[in-house]
Amino acid sequence: MKKFKIFTGIVAPMDRPNVDTDAIIPKQFLKSIKRTGFGPNLFDEWRYLDHGEPGMDNSQRRLNPDFVLNQERYRGAQVLLARENFGCGSSREHAPWALEDYGFRVIIAPSFADIFFNNCFKNGLLPIVLEEGLVDSLFLEVETTPGYALNVDLDTQIIRKPDGSEISFDVDAFRKYCLLNGLDDIGMTLQHTDDIRAYEARRKQEAQWLFQ
Repeated sequence: MKKFKIFTGIVAPMDRPNVDTDAIIPKQFLKSIKRTGFGPNLFDEWRYLDHGEPGMDNSQRRLNPDFVLNQERYRGAQVLLARENFGCGSSREHAPWALEDYGFRVIIAPSFADIFFNNCFKNGLLPIVLEEGLVDSLFLEVETTPGYALNVDLDTQIIRKPDGSEISFDVDAFRKYCLLNGLDDIGMTLQHTDDIRAYEARRKQEAQWLFQ
């Protein structure tokens, strides 16, 4: 998992509430259990004018010119500004996989669905909860300022705006530690490799019958 420390990215506004995980990555793309390759199908039903299926050449598909990520000013966006209850619906971990594979590192919203929120941290994404009034003001600034970018400093828990003003945000200390050090669940376990090996060696002596 990528480490997250200080990051600056263009902001794309997703101005609709209750965006569910089937909208983020539709069900037909869930056949793969790899963490990569989902970016081209992020928001597939909104992003393209035709129906998408696995294995299609997305470069040949018709883009929806009205969808935010297809607009030139938001190309390459890495911060997603969203509305309340983002990531609701099914618990598919493919949703944060698709967002991360597309290039997003930060999602800002007034609220998130619980399972999606947890899955983001486990996959290198930083979901930030801000009060609704602040999110409203960010939407206005993004939509009126081409190239609007935010600087996000996880260590100090500060968002810096283009005008130099700052917004503080809260994050759980353990989740912050994991993101700063690029540790998912497997990475956390591997930190205890020596202890695990010592335990296995001891068990082979204490309960030899288990290893016959």
